[in-house]
Formats: sequence, structure tokens, C-alpha cells
Amino acid sequence: MIKAVIFDLDGTLIDTEKYYRINWPKAFEHFGYKMSDEQYLSIRSLGKPFIYETLKNFSGDPDFDYDSVVAYRTKLMEESLNQNGIELKKGACELMSFLKNKGITIAIATASPVERARTYLEKTGIQNYFDRIISARNMKEGKPSPDVYQFAVKELGLTAEECIAVEDSPNGVLSASRANLKVIMVPDLTPADSDLKKILFAQVESLDKIISLI
Repeated sequence: MIKAVIFDLDGTLIDTEKYYRINWPKAFEHFGYKMSDEQYLSIRSLGKPFIYETLKNFSGDPDFDYDSVVAYRTKLMEESLNQNGIELKKGACELMSFLKNKGITIAIATASPVERARTYLEKTGIQNYFDRIISARNMKEGKPSPDVYQFAVKELGLTAEECIAVEDSPNGVLSASRANLKVIMVPDLTPADSDLKKILFAQVESLDKIISLI
């Protein structure tokens, strides 16, 4: 019996990855580097310490200043979201209402800081659905390591078998799978490849399609 559903945030519940896709390369370019679209797609949901070394390798600069680049990308993201707003992914409200009515715990496991996640949820009006917001920033290792999902399951007082994870990216899927959760993928920018499909419980085109699986 499923007692909790744990969601990734960016690209899964809210439609923000399309702005990261624009602003990561812009931030790199601002500091004199280049980031290809393929490189960007590979870092979605990538957590520490993996993101540091990956971005440094992308830059080719042994003195790569991670903090400065991320701060500039954060500024660009704030400008994009202030200009365009934050949209929910299709089916989010329907799925949240269904889970709440069923008494199923709803949580978030995100690479974003807790305060940023809370702000995004408030701006989209779905903050009251969630029982917990857990950030991989507080873990020793972020996604694709299992730490954030292992911690989330423990914090909810459940077992991995009682939880479903909902993710949109390969790094997120790997994280949840390595923590032994059933993983449903709702692809955002790229679909699951053949290897990723092998570890998925299901792949659906929108969040509301998860209702029939629970």
C-alpha cells in the first residue's frame, strides 16, 4: 500500500526547467565559457559534489568559480520567473487533490534550497498540499545519490516500499531508484532512454495520469 508520494520540484511539478535551459548557458557565456544543450541536459537535478566537478570540466578552467557562476545564473532565473511567472505542470492540481483526499502523504525532495522551493509553491498556490519539503542541499551527496530520498523516507516514518517518487530527469530517477523507491517518470525536456526505462515503475505523459497507478 502506498502511503506517500515524494515529488521532485523543477520540471516535475513546476515548469521551470525551460528557463534553466536558457540561463545556464547564458551564465556560462557571461564568464567566458560555453555550455552545449547536451551538457545542460546532463546536469538537471545533479547535486553536490557532482555538480561542482562537472561544471568545472565543462568550463575547462582549473580556477572555475562555481559560486560566482551559480549566483549569476540565480539572478538570471529570478529575472525570467519575475517576467514570465511560474506555471504548474499539467495535471498537478488534479493529482494533489486526489492524493490529499486519499490521505496519502505528499512531500518534495528537491535540489533547490527549502526556502526557494517554498516560495515557488506559494507562487503557484499549491503550498498547502505538502507535508514536508526536503532539500538535497542538506545532504552529504545530492542526486543521483540516494541520500535525499533515503532521508525523506526516514523523516516520513515509512519504508521505501511504501513510497513512490515522481521525477522528470535521469539524475532524479537514479536517486530515487537507488533508494529503492518505485519511480514514476513524467518526462519534461527528454524522455527516458532504454536503460532508464528498466528501472522505472512507470512513465506517463502528465501528472494526472499517475492517479490510475495508485
